Amino acid sequence: MGKKVTIKDVAKASGVSIATVSQILNGNTQNFSPKTVEKVQQVKQDMNYEADYFARRMIMKESKTIGVMVPDITNPFFSTLVKGIEDVLYKEQFITMLCNADTDDTKESVALEELSRRGVDGFIIASSAISNEAIDSLLRTKKHPFIILDQKAFDKESDTIGTDDFLGGQLAANHLKELGHQYVAVVIPKHMTVNIQHRLDGFQSIYPNDITLLETDLSKEGGKLVVDKLVATNASAVFALNDELAFGLCYGLKQLGKRIPDDYSIIGYDNVDMCEYVTPTLTTIAQPIYELGQQTALMLLERINQPKEEWQNKTLPVTLIKRESTTHA
Repeated sequence: MGKKVTIKDVAKASGVSIATVSQILNGNTQNFSPKTVEKVQQVKQDMNYEADYFARRMIMKESKTIGVMVPDITNPFFSTLVKGIEDVLYKEQFITMLCNADTDDTKESVALEELSRRGVDGFIIASSAISNEAIDSLLRTKKHPFIILDQKAFDKESDTIGTDDFLGGQLAANHLKELGHQYVAVVIPKHMTVNIQHRLDGFQSIYPNDITLLETDLSKEGGKLVVDKLVATNASAVFALNDELAFGLCYGLKQLGKRIPDDYSIIGYDNVDMCEYVTPTLTTIAQPIYELGQQTALMLLERINQPKEEWQNKTLPVTLIKRESTTHA
């Protein structure tokens, strides 16, 4: 294997200084003649030179990488969120380093520490698994730029972004109430993140009574496993706190011979793509997931470029999408 071509080699072959090569290859060409720029670019191509990002980090104090923490990449919500993040970062020549926490606080903290050690330029934290103490010690004290998504509560100054979960819960409840459902069930996870709690609070502001809470894992499998408890209640409608849970509920109820929406109306939350492809199609509360990812990335880039600006706290709207999984009681 041949020796790796360095920026020093490109400078020598081009007949210019290392600083000139560095400036040109980083897009700062305005101070150089077109002939010099063309020559450096041609030598780079001829020699198959690739930038050493660890060296770049040492010299320019940046690595052009962003660390993204999510709790469960198998959930379509997070894959769409990450796509929105990456599409913005790619245009700015950043790459993402994705860490899937599996809702494991130890795994998340280790990942955060390793990303910090590798010198990423900023962090997007979309998982509640990581502790506030870890954020303080690994990010805040080291002055790393970071954005907190609404999965996570943070009681100190920071940039945050999320959607209106309380309103989302209200929209779900109002829809079921308008359809005449008196007794309803809400399927909740064993450990509620801040945004999930806000959805429940919004729902309970409309249904203070006549509501049954059923606890399970926030997944398709969790939805499937809780149907026995559901059919033992007098509920005629169910609010699932994410779409994955709603898909599991639909499957489990069908396995018991129940019809949706005739026997049970079901409303989900997120509006992932699959909502339109299941039968019946799923009524849900739509979050602007892709836009949320885009806005998160833009906020982080702004924080990186302007570290002393005032903290931003953004809330994006949610909407009710009526489909075929809900009907009159």
